[in-house]
Amino acid sequence: MRLTGRRAIPAATLVAFFLSTAPASVHPHVFAEARLDVVLDQDGTTVKSLRHLWRFDDVFSSTVIMEFDRNGDLKLDDAELQEVSDTIFKSLAEFGYFQIVTADGKDVAMKPPAQLMANYENDQLIVLFESEPKDPLKLSGKVNFGVYDPTFYTAIDFVEDDYMQVANLPASCSRTVIRPDPDEAIAQNQATLTEQFFNDPAGTDLSKIFATKLELVCKG
Repeated sequence: MRLTGRRAIPAATLVAFFLSTAPASVHPHVFAEARLDVVLDQDGTTVKSLRHLWRFDDVFSSTVIMEFDRNGDLKLDDAELQEVSDTIFKSLAEFGYFQIVTADGKDVAMKPPAQLMANYENDQLIVLFESEPKDPLKLSGKVNFGVYDPTFYTAIDFVEDDYMQVANLPASCSRTVIRPDPDEAIAQNQATLTEQFFNDPAGTDLSKIFATKLELVCKG
């Protein structure tokens, strides 16, 4: 979608898109297609980092253009892209950059990415970043990786199973992409889906329930 003009948008627009928690509309408003690459160390026994790529929908991307195109040339130069990167970086910090990593069902703490890069191509905003586990994460037992927005405002979608990859996965490990069935997920979590759950201003785990996950099961 090409823009033919600009209009004033409050400076908090980009932040609001990511952080809105309005309980009256518990469904996504921003959409991104994603890729996740799990990077292992040289001997293939430890997770070194997670590399993320998110490609945002045309509507949100054009909103970013209107907000950050300071010189009105209908594109984002390096300085404007840096401002976009800085804004998203700060906005997502308290949400762990939408990452969820577990080892045998226990949450794995992740370091904040050193930086976040934004690019704009084919009329779409692209965000890239890489993060590392705070402590060594061994490939043992069941390790899960997912990406979700706890406010349920942004939908991060892995269109193809191949968009969740692990290079040089050891033969002792199996890889499965899990796509929860919404009806089954709701049925299994019915007891927790109360009015208080949906009105929690800090966000809910509803999108976590529905999130696509990469599951690695390793022996030994």
